[in-house]
Amino acid sequence: MPPEFDQQARRCGESLIRLALQEDLQDVGDLTSLATIPSAQQASVNIVSRGHGIFAAAELIPLVFAALQADVQIRQLVANGELIQPGTTIAQVSGDVRMLLIAERTILNFLTHLCGVASLTAQYADAVRNTSAILLDTRKTLPGWRALQKFAVRCGGGTNHRMGLYDGILIKDNHLAARQDRPADAVHAAQTFLQQKQINAGVEIEVDTLEQLRDVLSAAPDIVLLDNMTCDQLCTAVELRNQHSPQTLLEASGGITLQTIREIAETGVDRISVGGLTHSATATDLGFDWNLSAASATQN
Repeated sequence: MPPEFDQQARRCGESLIRLALQEDLQDVGDLTSLATIPSAQQASVNIVSRGHGIFAAAELIPLVFAALQADVQIRQLVANGELIQPGTTIAQVSGDVRMLLIAERTILNFLTHLCGVASLTAQYADAVRNTSAILLDTRKTLPGWRALQKFAVRCGGGTNHRMGLYDGILIKDNHLAARQDRPADAVHAAQTFLQQKQINAGVEIEVDTLEQLRDVLSAAPDIVLLDNMTCDQLCTAVELRNQHSPQTLLEASGGITLQTIREIAETGVDRISVGGLTHSATATDLGFDWNLSAASATQN
């Protein structure tokens, strides 16, 4: 089943599309198309992949044309999460040439980036296949783009970490530095807060040494994030968790690459979070291929 393009992703897309079109058009419009394209001219275009990857965010194509109030016909040929390769036609769009030209760069800017996120995620997800570890993203997203980038991660086979500061507790090293007490005390404080406020959320805490892990397991947090640990340390962490708090999940993070993630997954950790899924994805090459015969037939 393709991942759900939920209301959060839709609202994010609509907001960013409005910004993108305003950035391009201001209160003037597309001067080039106004000057060179007859107002009644019609055409058809194919949105085509020039490279290999995973497709994401089909829903943004009609949202761009809806923002332009353009009357076009869209035939979606590839679903979210499907493999694309050079020559794959993702969608066919027919309508007013001026509107197609106005929408072209905005559509491609969104799709090339989000397909890039999905494609990179798929590579990482494939690297941990048949292990017990799940692949997570992080909050290292482009400001304003988080819901769309996290949707693209789901298209690539990854799992979303918390969406923001509002929907989960993650006690990081700077929180501990500010408190200046034991990690276990910070966990107890978070657990008490959630209970008093009747908030249904988990408590995760970051540690970077096995000594901190031993301390924090006594408080039985939901998740412990193991930051920048070696594989030997991760194996020891799994043993400690199994002995002292078997219900606690362990999450590896920090500097994880495609070359190292498999070995990390095989240590027995439950989760692996990779910021690079969203902050370092390379754009997937896509383009508009114009059906000139359709345009000529309309003019004649």
